[in-house]
Amino acid sequence: MDAKPFLSGEPTLSAQIRSQLGHPVIDSDGHMIEFEPDVLDVLNSVGGKDVATKFTDGLSKSRWYRWHELTSIERHAGRVLRSPWWGIPASNTLDRATATIPGLLYERLDEFGIDFAIAFPSLGAAAMRPNEAEVRQAACRAFNTYYSELYSPFSDRITPVAVIPMHTPEEAITELEHVVNHLGLKAVTMPSYIRRPIAKAIQEAPNSSRWAYWLDTYGLDSEYDYDPVWSRCRDLGVSPAFHSTSVGSGHDSISNYAHNHIGTFATAGQATCKSLFMGGVTRRFPELRFAFLEGGVGWACSLFGSIIEHWEKRNVHTVENYNPQHIDRELLFDLYKTYGGPMADKLERLGKGPLVASAGLGVIDDPQEDGGQRDEWEAIDIEREEDIVDLFIPSFYFGCEADDRSNVWAFNTKVNPFGARLNTLFGSDIGHWDVPDMSAVLGHAYHFVETELINDKDFKDFVFENPVRFYAANNPDFFRETILASEADTVLSDQ
Repeated sequence: MDAKPFLSGEPTLSAQIRSQLGHPVIDSDGHMIEFEPDVLDVLNSVGGKDVATKFTDGLSKSRWYRWHELTSIERHAGRVLRSPWWGIPASNTLDRATATIPGLLYERLDEFGIDFAIAFPSLGAAAMRPNEAEVRQAACRAFNTYYSELYSPFSDRITPVAVIPMHTPEEAITELEHVVNHLGLKAVTMPSYIRRPIAKAIQEAPNSSRWAYWLDTYGLDSEYDYDPVWSRCRDLGVSPAFHSTSVGSGHDSISNYAHNHIGTFATAGQATCKSLFMGGVTRRFPELRFAFLEGGVGWACSLFGSIIEHWEKRNVHTVENYNPQHIDRELLFDLYKTYGGPMADKLERLGKGPLVASAGLGVIDDPQEDGGQRDEWEAIDIEREEDIVDLFIPSFYFGCEADDRSNVWAFNTKVNPFGARLNTLFGSDIGHWDVPDMSAVLGHAYHFVETELINDKDFKDFVFENPVRFYAANNPDFFRETILASEADTVLSDQ
């Protein structure tokens, strides 16, 4: 591939690093900044003026967007969280334009040291949120049409990500089929969860849905069976990706956006990942791959270890260690009498008061009083710890920004259980405030190699081979008509 001239003059550090790597670099999470006039024109065409107005009004009238109009007292009373502000490049005008104009991004990819870019939505993420089905579905259709038309001329080096509504399995499948079969898009993102009203709360307070809700994460205890969605993803050759924040889920600041942003993608990613795993989705769809973007991998390493530790102690066999039937009541009382001092005078009350659970005696006579399913791992069908490795590691991929130090944890086989290496994806996040200089991102990522925290093989997996395995898992032709066709085929043939 012939290098294009760099708009900034001399080759950047990132470009120099790329020239020495010996393998391509895939940006699995760059961000576009949609050109609003074009989006609104498409939305008017797809949904009509009324739907377009409802969508834009829904955004402008959101409590988040009205934060600056409220007094401090009103923010406290309504717990109106501090919304994102100054979220895109400003002083670097070239980068600001690059995030919006695909042709300019295409021209600058060599400057960034990037061979192929996956462009995630910014404003388009809002299309998946409206509660009104007509508005939500039309908005998603409009944004996806816009992405397809705008990025089509640059498909050899850039592919946009379609937005998929997930309020019901039916609407998800409808849009999946449309974006793949009619628009030719091959990467998708879904909301990490759907806010659903708590039925009991609505019965008692019909207007409480704004405040009384739960988060449906599609796996464990979901409102719907989402297996048809995963099945259709597999058949269509798309790998589901989730790129949502947990902002607004109850632990937010009404005054500090930085507080709200820290860890928010990790929190949302963990909730969905844990739900899919505990709900047995990776058992039923072992060939499907799921990605969680922008949250890093630290939370995933912790989750992986915690799942193993919980299964060790609370699988259907070892959980019997905590069955109160096994308490030797006579021995327990003797020990209280011998060593408990004044406790011995109150033994007749033990296990009979309102705090019987603390004594562990309240359910001795009724082994069914636990009231639930004892095998909480039944959906996953785990027989040994190694099964967890097989059902977790291949199925999940984790998007990491270049300067996230937790990236190195994924490759630490001395720390991760069973010497596992978690699947990281290099994500630049260009287009958003945390990347003040697009041309510096690859240099930041490579710093971990230079400081010997990871090695060259780890880095190659991070920026190239893992993205190929994720996106081509069910679509071997994902990179077929791109500049990475031959290199991607080599990776896939070596699996």
